[in-house]
Amino acid sequence: MPIYQYKAYVSGGGTTAGVIDADTPRDARAKLRRDNILVSEIQELRAGKQTVALTGSGASRGTKVRDLVARINKYREQSSGPSSANIEIVAAATRQLGTLLGAGIPLIEALKALIEQTEHRRAETMFREIRERVSQGASLADALAEHPAWFNDLYVNMVRAGQATGNLDVVFTRLADYMQSQRALRRKVTSALTYPAMMVGIGVIVVSILMTFVVPKITSMLTDTGQTLPGPTQVLITISNLFKNYWWAGALGIAAVSFTFERIYKRSEKGRLIIDRTLLRLPVLGDLMRKQAVARFTHTLSTLLQSGVPVVQSLEITRNVVGNRVIADATEMIRARILEGTDIGTPMRASGAFPAVVCYMVQVGEQSGEVEQMLDRIGAAYDEEIEITAARLTSVLEPILIVFLAIVVGYIVISIVLPILKVGQIQ
Repeated sequence: MPIYQYKAYVSGGGTTAGVIDADTPRDARAKLRRDNILVSEIQELRAGKQTVALTGSGASRGTKVRDLVARINKYREQSSGPSSANIEIVAAATRQLGTLLGAGIPLIEALKALIEQTEHRRAETMFREIRERVSQGASLADALAEHPAWFNDLYVNMVRAGQATGNLDVVFTRLADYMQSQRALRRKVTSALTYPAMMVGIGVIVVSILMTFVVPKITSMLTDTGQTLPGPTQVLITISNLFKNYWWAGALGIAAVSFTFERIYKRSEKGRLIIDRTLLRLPVLGDLMRKQAVARFTHTLSTLLQSGVPVVQSLEITRNVVGNRVIADATEMIRARILEGTDIGTPMRASGAFPAVVCYMVQVGEQSGEVEQMLDRIGAAYDEEIEITAARLTSVLEPILIVFLAIVVGYIVISIVLPILKVGQIQ
């Protein structure tokens, strides 16, 4: 059944917009008319394509432009993967689906309930398209795979495994728990890095203002006295002139470095490996990043295995979501060794990318037949370690940044005060 997006007038002279499913545009207008809604414009939304079917008075010259913009936006969404806003919506919907299916409600009715509850227009359209595909006989996993801007490979494969085992409600609950834990993990790391980043940003702005506007006025007055300025003051004047006259070169340099870094990290596999390996070797910060990657690895692999996804496919999916090239390469090596007939713990230890305690616990889990539960426990333990390490990182960086900014500002003050004191002694 096609899905239509409409704009209409409601009783009282107001306007409204939304989406509705119907066999034809005429049926859609009839449905809306029964609710005292008079359609002025209606267009079909189907598999990311829009076929316009406008009423005579509601025809718009900008329809083709809007269609083109919509297609461009959808292409960009599919290229970039799920956004943070989409993940929040999907996480809430996943929890609801798990609850509804667990209560014995059929899948079609559960999707209908999601459509009625969602307040996000694009999400509503997406859920309507999924319900329509499922009602036509497609599997839920295949319907979800048609929306990569909302559902990644991990999500789709877990749903496919849940459908194969008949535990779809359990899989949705596990997915919701997994997404919630990943959001909590990101918040911990982000909160640990936000405060130092803000301090650095504010410090750079303050020093730039001082060197560009304040220091030149003061140093020009000192230069007019005709006295020989102390060495620190002369260095300060040189730096201030560079800030004032060549700030644009600094801005271009920062932009060039950022562009080069992004290009190397995203487009060069070797460059990304070098950068990730270097970051893991940094004191405190590298420890935090390694623990975050290991926690994501264990949580993801545990969730996939518990949902019935084969271990080789689980490792392939996990490799794409760990977020660190060193751990990703180690995961690929483990997958290749498993295809040769080995276990998980032995190649994990041989890779050198995982802490020894993690490898040992995985081997114990394999021997006891509870590797999924052991991976889950490792992930929970590392979540606590991440919280401790994040607090330690903040406590270490904060005094270092304060001392550094104090040294910079102190040097500026001393460089200005020294010639003033010298002039006072001469007089």
